[in-house]
Amino acid sequence: MFGRASRPSFPSLLAATAMGVYLLVAAGATAAVADAARACSSWPVCRGPLTLADPALLVAWGHRVAALLVGALALATAVAAVRDRAAIRGRVLAALGLGLVLFPVQVAIGAVVVTGGPTALPAGAHLLVGMVLFTALVVALAWELEPETPDAPEEGWAVEPGVDAADGDGSDTSDGEAVTGPTTVPSDLPLRTRVTATVSAYFRLTKPRLMWLLCLVAAAGMALASTGAPELTVRTVVLTLGGGVLAIGASGTFNHVLEREKDKKMDRTSDRPIATHQIPVRRAVAFGLTLAATSLVVFAQLNLLAAALGLSAILFYSVVYTLVLKPNTVQNTVIGGFAGALPALIGWAAVTGEFGLPGAALAGVIFLWTPAHFYNLALAYKDDYAKGGFPMMPVVRGEAVTRKHILYYLAATLVAAVALAELTALGWVYAATTCLFGGVFLWAVLRLHRERTESAAFRAFHASNAYLGALLIAIVVDALAL
Repeated sequence: MFGRASRPSFPSLLAATAMGVYLLVAAGATAAVADAARACSSWPVCRGPLTLADPALLVAWGHRVAALLVGALALATAVAAVRDRAAIRGRVLAALGLGLVLFPVQVAIGAVVVTGGPTALPAGAHLLVGMVLFTALVVALAWELEPETPDAPEEGWAVEPGVDAADGDGSDTSDGEAVTGPTTVPSDLPLRTRVTATVSAYFRLTKPRLMWLLCLVAAAGMALASTGAPELTVRTVVLTLGGGVLAIGASGTFNHVLEREKDKKMDRTSDRPIATHQIPVRRAVAFGLTLAATSLVVFAQLNLLAAALGLSAILFYSVVYTLVLKPNTVQNTVIGGFAGALPALIGWAAVTGEFGLPGAALAGVIFLWTPAHFYNLALAYKDDYAKGGFPMMPVVRGEAVTRKHILYYLAATLVAAVALAELTALGWVYAATTCLFGGVFLWAVLRLHRERTESAAFRAFHASNAYLGALLIAIVVDALAL
């Protein structure tokens, strides 16, 4: 545990305050609170009897009681900081001080908006101050949890960013076929066994574990787009998800082909079908091209923009990420997040035939979530990635820096989720989901900072999956209910 068992420690109070502020900000960005503000135009208390027959008034009271409780948490955090100020670094106190100064400012802005109406202040002022307040608290938490002096990089990685320490230029000259090991499933096995093994190998090439989440991203994009004039049809859903599955399969196959030599060096990937020569490279390339071409044909049945975005997704993951970013820069995960964000744009374009701000905002959530998600896996497989020659963040910058970046990107993801609520009409299902599962994600990351073990990294990794999966489902539910 953090600190003494007899009283909450400073990091625990700081984390609770940050999450409490996020709850208020997320709730304030929903349409439900806007209706509540109209139902209660007085401050600090609402006039009139509180009854179950008036849900808007209940929401208004709930929001203000929650703000009072979070204010008490902020006060307790300030007391803990003063009590332990000798052991707290100056920049932590500065970031916390900014947050504590902004909290009453945020309350005052809320009071002005309630009593004077939404036109009393510039649009978005209340939300903007809340986001800055939450960010300041999370930054203070990240600085408090990790040592000021970063870890030393792994031996052999003290080089210019962009140079692959294991392979120099990251080139791969082998064709993957003229090497030891079987090139096909052994012919002496029964026919049924050979067919099953071959089908299973090709299925693994498509990276099926990625499909459910990326298809859910596209589904959320379609659901958001359907809240406008275009109607969401079964045909659109089937073609979008079908084209998406094919595009993901093609991208995964090309990734297997291009990383086959590096896969052999890593324990986690050494049993992949091409690395073990179960599937020859030429057949894998043909399989990937077939999937890619078919996906574009399917997307074209919707519109050309969806097809162009589908092609961009395949090329970005297969070429830009796999060949350029992943072996050459420590920022590979950050920039590579664009590949995971594209399904949101594809889902929106499939319904509307054009780009839209809500679709781009959803893509932004996915983009920012990716480092917070994948850095956990990079921590768990740090040594494996070093053997493969990949300059992942924990290999190049150290584990402490990586853990801080996980917290930074988690905060950015949660802020982006609030921005998405502000740009759309998403309601309480979405707000409750991002607060509840965001809190679980934050808890797992705090455990990672405290325990600093492989199991803690996997726990945070699974929590990140749970957060995004639940958030996307909430978007679909809320959007289709509008």
